[in-house]
Amino acid sequence: MFRNKFLALAAIVAVFAVIGAASAQTKIKVGRTLSGSGFHVPVYIAFAKGFFKKEGLDAEAISMTGKALVTAGISGNIDFLPVPGGGSQASLMGADLKYVVGESLISQWAIVADSKIKSVKDLKGKTLGYGRAGAADYDEGEIVLSRFFNMNVGRDYKVISFQSESDRVAGLINGDVAAALMSFPTAARAQAAGFNMLLKTGQYLPRVGGSIWTRASFVKEHPETVKKFIRAIAGSIEYLRTNKEGSVEVIMEEFGIKDKNQAGIVWQEIHDQYTPDLPADLFKKLFVGRQKRMVKRGLWPKGKPMPDVNKFIARELLDETLREMGYFLQPRPKPKAS
Repeated sequence: MFRNKFLALAAIVAVFAVIGAASAQTKIKVGRTLSGSGFHVPVYIAFAKGFFKKEGLDAEAISMTGKALVTAGISGNIDFLPVPGGGSQASLMGADLKYVVGESLISQWAIVADSKIKSVKDLKGKTLGYGRAGAADYDEGEIVLSRFFNMNVGRDYKVISFQSESDRVAGLINGDVAAALMSFPTAARAQAAGFNMLLKTGQYLPRVGGSIWTRASFVKEHPETVKKFIRAIAGSIEYLRTNKEGSVEVIMEEFGIKDKNQAGIVWQEIHDQYTPDLPADLFKKLFVGRQKRMVKRGLWPKGKPMPDVNKFIARELLDETLREMGYFLQPRPKPKAS
């Protein structure tokens, strides 16, 4: 009888331990785009492989369009947003935001075309599928073609905007567009279906892609939660870099890739192109590029200087967290004397 009572007591203690562990989890909302993006693979791994849970975070994924994510992030309806372009524009327009951790180091888009198109010159007079104007899945295709190939939207080719990458693939299949801009994993699927990988924007544009921001007030009020989030993403990046098999599983799930070898090719392409750090030079280029586009669209006064963009990074918190994890960080540039 004593033994039965002891076992019953042990069971009750175990139940309360589980309840206690569950209640200790901090609830957060993490934004993600409607379709999979190569920029956000560390976020996908953090969910799939338990890195958020390991840090005591009960993370909920919220899927929206890029524009809706930015609006939700600024309003406080989502806590962490991997939309660096929209965040940079919002910051320049006065939103009090802080970037807390990085993801990709290169532009991860590719222009995939009908098999008859063999070169960028063959796109002249054709219609291309991009994302929303102002978003990375539009701007980076436009920038590469204009800056490096002298091909301009409107003059040399037309654009149809599609919200999701899957819609762009469908547009290729249906013949609505002759080529389309899509992230590496989706491009690999399209290539397997017989389309031609025309160019990779990462060969031309190093950049901080998928960098994650939140409201400055959230950083101030919940620094430990932000540190946990940084650790989860940094751990996912290390996992992606070193664990091919587990990463391939996530890539297949997130991008609808059925062939393991094909997913392995995607992993080989992207696995070492991420860092949780936010390199100052690439971070500044993000804002410079956004400012130039804002000037063109009348959203930034011509000649008005850009502020010091370092103020948009929760740098002390990020560096402190990464150093605690053993990450090597490049020395920061010394501040200029006032």
